[in-house]
Formats: sequence, C-alpha cells, structure tokens
Amino acid sequence: MSSIIQLLPDHVANQIAAGEVVQRPASVVKELLENAVDAKATDIKLIIKDAGKSLVQVIDNGLGMSVTDSRLCFERHATSKIRHAEDLFSIHTKGFRGEALASIAAIAHVEMKTKQDQEELGTHIIIEGSKFVSQEPAVLPKGTSFSIKNLFFNIPARRNFLKSETVEQRHIVDEFQRVALAHPNIHFTMYHNGSEMFNLPISNFRQRIVTIFSGKTNEKLVPVKEETEIVNLHGFIGKPEFSKKNRGEQFFFVNNRFIKSGYLHHAVMAAYEGLLKDGAQPSYFLYLDVPPHTIDINIHPTKTEIKFDDEHALYAILRSAIKHSLGQFNVAPVLDFDRDPSLDTPYQYQNKKADYPTIQVDSNFNPFSEDRPNKSFSFSSNYKKPEAQPSWESLYVGLKQAGQEIAEMTFENESVTSSLFDETDVEQEVKRTYQIHKKYIVSPIKSGMVIINQKRAHERVLYEEFLTSMTVNQASSQQLLFPLELYFSSNEIKLITELQLPLENLGFIFDEIKDDFILVSGLPVTISESKASIVLDDLLTDLQNGIPDSSFSQNDTIAKSMAKSLAVRTGTYLTEKEQENLVHNLFACREPNMSPFQKPTFITMSVEDLDKKFSL
Repeated sequence: MSSIIQLLPDHVANQIAAGEVVQRPASVVKELLENAVDAKATDIKLIIKDAGKSLVQVIDNGLGMSVTDSRLCFERHATSKIRHAEDLFSIHTKGFRGEALASIAAIAHVEMKTKQDQEELGTHIIIEGSKFVSQEPAVLPKGTSFSIKNLFFNIPARRNFLKSETVEQRHIVDEFQRVALAHPNIHFTMYHNGSEMFNLPISNFRQRIVTIFSGKTNEKLVPVKEETEIVNLHGFIGKPEFSKKNRGEQFFFVNNRFIKSGYLHHAVMAAYEGLLKDGAQPSYFLYLDVPPHTIDINIHPTKTEIKFDDEHALYAILRSAIKHSLGQFNVAPVLDFDRDPSLDTPYQYQNKKADYPTIQVDSNFNPFSEDRPNKSFSFSSNYKKPEAQPSWESLYVGLKQAGQEIAEMTFENESVTSSLFDETDVEQEVKRTYQIHKKYIVSPIKSGMVIINQKRAHERVLYEEFLTSMTVNQASSQQLLFPLELYFSSNEIKLITELQLPLENLGFIFDEIKDDFILVSGLPVTISESKASIVLDDLLTDLQNGIPDSSFSQNDTIAKSMAKSLAVRTGTYLTEKEQENLVHNLFACREPNMSPFQKPTFITMSVEDLDKKFSL
C-alpha cells in the first residue's frame, strides 16, 4: 500500500493557522497593536475602514525592522520575542508564538513599510495571500506601518460569516481599549472611516480610564492598592450605585496583558456581596503584577486565558483588597446601631478648627434709664368693643322639643325592597383568565383551553407597537418635569446619534447630545422615568452585540430590544383585567403565534387531550 501522509504546503498551513489566530477584523487589530507595543513605540495610530473589512492600518514610531527581518517576519514560527523553550516561563512581551503575521498574510492583502532609526532607507513589502508581490527600498519615517486590506478575500465563507458593521466595530473598539488601558504611557489614536474616534494622550491610569469612558467616570472610581509577595494589585473599582446590567467596563490585566478569568471575577462579585442590585455588574479596572514564572500564558492563541500557580491566594487577596477599599472610602455601609449619623462631622469640616462665636455688647444700654420707650397703648375713638357672642349653650336650644316630636312619628313595620329582575335569572360574571405560577395565563376556549406565556406574549405586543411607531405613525411622548441627564461613553454617544431619528419616532425627546451625556426631556408612554437609562443601556448592548441575529433592519433590532427590556417579567403578578388585556392584545397582533425571537407564545390543549391524560 502506498504512503498517503504528506507535508502540507506553507500557504495551506498558514490558512489553517489563520482560522485560530484571525477570527474577525478585531483579531488583526489586536495582533498589530501588540506588535507595535513590543516595538517600544510611544505613538500608535489605528486607522479602520468599513469596520476593518476594507482596511486595518496600524502606524507606530517603534524600532522598525531591517531588510532581512522585514521579510522573515511573515514566516511561520519566526519571532524576536523568545529563543529557547525556557523563555516561555519568563515572557515580558505581548507576542511570542510567531504565527500572527504569517496567518494575516495568508488571508489578506498586506502592505508593510518599515525603517530603523539608524538606516537611511526603509523597506516596502507587498504580499497577497502568502505570495510576495514586491519588496523594494523606500524613503520612510522611523517605525512600521502595516496595512491589511480585503480581509478574507480568499476565504469567502469566513467573510460572509462576519456580522454587521456595528458589531465588528464594537469588537475592534474593545481590542483597542484593552491595549490602550494597559499602556497609558503610549499615545493612542483611532480613526474610523475618516473620523477620529479616540485620541488618548500619554497620562496615568486614572486619566486614561476617564478619557476612554467619559468624564463622568471619574466620580465613580474607587482606588484599590495591595502589595504582597504573591501579587502587586492596583487599579480602580466602581461604586455600587453606578453598576450596570452589562459587563462592558470589567477589565483584568496581568503584567499589562488583558485576560479573562471567571474565577477572579467571582472574587470581585464576592467583595460586592450585599451592595449590588439583582443582576447588576460593577465596573473594575484591576492591574495584577505577578512573577512571570508563576503564570502560563501559552494556552490559547488569543492569549486571554492564563493559568496561575496559586489561584486560591489570588482570590483571597483580590476579595479582601476590594472589600477594604469599599469600606475605606465609605462605600460599604457601617452597621453600628449605637452611632447617631446626625452627629457625624462633614468631610470638609474634619480638619477645620472651631471658631469661637462673636459677642456684641451695647455699651450705651442702661436698664434704669427713664427714657425707655413707652409700651402703653391707647385706643382711638374709632375702636369699637366687639359684641358679645352667644354662649355655646345656645346651640342646643329647642333640641329636646324636636326629639319629642321625632319620637311620636310612626313608621311601617316591614321594610319593602323590590327588584326588577329575579335573582335566580341574573348570570354571575365568569372569570375568563387564570394566572399560573406568575408565568402562564390560562384562558378557556370552545374546544378546550389556551395556555399563554405572559413574557413572550407581551414581547410580541410591544414589538408590533414599536415597529408601528417607527414606520407608520409617530408615538405619543410624555414630557418630563425635570430633564434626565444620562451619561454614556463616547462610542455609545455616537451610536445614540445614529439612532436619534427612530428613537424620536418611538417617543424619546432629546434636548442635547453632548460628548459624554444626553439630556432627555420626553419619554415614550410605556417607559417610566426610572427605566429610561436601563432601556437605553440594554438597547446599546444589543446593537453592539448584534442581538438578535435575525433582525432585518435597524428598526427591527430597536423594536426587539425595547420589547425585551419592557416586557412583563416571569414572576410578576397580573390582575384579572391585565390578563384579559394581554390576551386580547396578543390575538390582535399580526403574528400572535410567535414572539419576536421566533419562540411560541401560546399552546392550545383540547378537551380530547385532557381526556386522554385521564384515560387508563
């Protein structure tokens, strides 16, 4: 039998590796930004077009590469970060696998320009699908510029797999923020379709967080700091009252590398126990510095998963440090029943010295002086003495006589009550709906009964109402006595600006939309003032995550998200009138059978089906 195993060509092997390394345009952004950081750049620019599908360009002022290195960097397992296997246990750089550039070059058109500081000329290389098209010297500034065009041009299935531009842009912004938050000593700039999205000058950690997530973030940050032999922990956590329903502002950095850890996240949530509302997520930006030999980064190509030598100790240190910060800055409540809060010294008066009260004395005052003012009063001639009012006994004059007259009156002995209809003929009102476990509504029908899922039914009703408001006629709006001031990040503000017209058709009225907050003076009738920020947060999260995937248009996505946020929850008690109203509205919809997310809203059970359940 002939041999059938053979070595794969390099371009095929690179495409296979690209499936792990490059999942979407955000993966390219991450790899190029980390390479720029490893090159000791102090100024990094990220330029994006069409959410990375047309262009991803990263320009840095780092060390640059020689002619040989510029050609060799696109080979598989070629890297300047490590030399020996032992180096994997003392990694101080972002990259070390030597797969990123080879994988990117296999599935895109790559143009690289690089120059070292001491060289007169740089190198200009063009690659298309792992094939070198040209390499020639060029006059270039110091540093490196990577331009990745037409991503997945030779893998159409992967290109079709990409989500909408809004979703892909959010993933790119996430990767950009993760690198920028870890390195405040580098100036980062990001442009998307020609407009500047971020301009982050060199600063400290707190300023970098505030610059990315709007100025309102500064007042909700609580510093955390702990130094031990195992880990040096520093960073910031958010105050409990500023918690959100999504996890958009939760960051762990280990040795300036962004990681994801459900175990460490549980430690943070344990520290906030009793301070958060149900389902709320706190913000945190935590930096852990650990010895490199105590962690293993080489687990996954994305390098966001890390194994620790002593996870239990890290858990305990992290939880206690956050609890200490929450208590130190008076965020956590103090349970002292003997303490009178009214006697607490205000913060601004704690170090202030007490001022003695000033006493003023009238030296000319003489209590024995005869020139005192005369306090006697004289009545004028026009004054008339009020007439004497009748005494209270006059109110009861003649009452006894009236009582005697009433006693002499006679009444019929039997009371006569009549009715137009006989009581037996009056049909009692029959209850038409029943709520079961605060989740289902049961209503009898001619053939049996219908069982309705109250949450899905309400979602369908609201969904069609919102779609009608945005497409057919504008919904009514309720004016607020005091406008709401809602704070969002700069990326979320841009998204709200794009959605302003459909939101106004729903009933929102925006007085102002600034760089980090919006002023809302009117809300749809179905939304209460307390739910406004929650509904908008959920809407932005759903739009950025591409949920639901089956949406046909932006209006459809907004209607689905709003319906999901405002629908009556499972476990909510409904009165009989509310149950009947929900049932009538559901069957008045165009498609009452399915919720907006293609799940059944009700089932029917006939009498025959019930008979079969009881049959032996």
